[in-house]
Amino acid sequence: MSSHAENMGVDGELQNCPIMPTYAAPNIMFIRGEGTELWDSDGKRYLDFVGGLAVQSLGHANPEIAEVIGEQAGKLTQVSNYWATEHAHHVAVEIDKAVTGNINDPSSSPYNPIGQVFFCNSGAEANELAFKIARKATSKSKYTVITATDSFHGRTLAALAACGQPHKHEPFAPMPQGFRHVERGDIQALNDAIDETTAAIHLEPILGEGGVWPHTSEYLLKAQELSRDRGLLFMVDEVQSGLCRTGKWFAFQHHGLNPDVVCIAKALGNGFPIGAVWVKRELAASFEAGDHGSTYGGNPLGTAVARKVLEIMKRDSCNTMALLIEDKIRTSMTELPQVVSIRGNGAMLAIELDKAISKEVATKASMNGLLINPITPTALRLTPPLTTSPSQIEEGIQILKGILNA
Repeated sequence: MSSHAENMGVDGELQNCPIMPTYAAPNIMFIRGEGTELWDSDGKRYLDFVGGLAVQSLGHANPEIAEVIGEQAGKLTQVSNYWATEHAHHVAVEIDKAVTGNINDPSSSPYNPIGQVFFCNSGAEANELAFKIARKATSKSKYTVITATDSFHGRTLAALAACGQPHKHEPFAPMPQGFRHVERGDIQALNDAIDETTAAIHLEPILGEGGVWPHTSEYLLKAQELSRDRGLLFMVDEVQSGLCRTGKWFAFQHHGLNPDVVCIAKALGNGFPIGAVWVKRELAASFEAGDHGSTYGGNPLGTAVARKVLEIMKRDSCNTMALLIEDKIRTSMTELPQVVSIRGNGAMLAIELDKAISKEVATKASMNGLLINPITPTALRLTPPLTTSPSQIEEGIQILKGILNA
């Protein structure tokens, strides 16, 4: 336990903390992590199958990333974006290659990027820029962005308005204009929602916070076709599903899509705050100096971390690791009578139960040393680090089986 926690007492510190109560009151204080394992202030060990909500793809306290943070912090952490820094260019090239399917291209010739990248600090900021691109790169009369019901795009005001979750809007009404929500998977509803003000269709290939609901290939391909036919931008939110999480570098690649804009964050920094937006070059050209910015966006420390993250993911074939995790969970959990179905891809899965007991199951799992997320009343979300070993997956499965069978 830290000396501060020892002086205050963990219970008193958590109960009398001057942090705003925007999350449910915590009852655990974590002190240390290693890979998929966490230890609380009492020294109890947990398996983390939440992974910082798909952030810790390379595990807690990854030694290679820790080394990069220390080295870069001793050199340079931030300067204004009026000047170039060491790592941003390399990260932008790798993101462009990952989005366009060229990340394993060994060619040593000068690389000609298909898209350009803007660096920010979070998924919400990435989505905010996507909405500005939708307006700036189309026409002045077009401003509406269509998203799906149950979608989640962040908690800044415009990103919140884009979320297809009205209960999240009510405390902050009136919402900014320019967003329309249609039923997930309903192509006719999507078609009917388009009018002369529509600038873009913006979809999560797999709805994360909305319940880990994958869109079908048929729907996504038709949505993209509809965008092309109606002169709209087709944009995807890969904040949670991107960077090897689903078994591909990006979830849209399972469906053969060609998006105009891709929003990225979470795993890009493996715990360090960094986000990015990839946009096709011809659309990026609609922006000029002063149209957008971010004081911390693309800072040397964040991009040094992102550079190492992408290097590790490519070197260790993390997309394959995600598929191995999926196979083991599906094989072991589908045999249980309480499990109705398992949905999602790779290491982004939801276990649908036959009763509305997900919170109870998650609470008992935590007591038994396993962290999971009750994403809906009947579903448990699993987003473990991609570095989770087969034995750790098996240990977590046995904890879940014991709870469900009891």
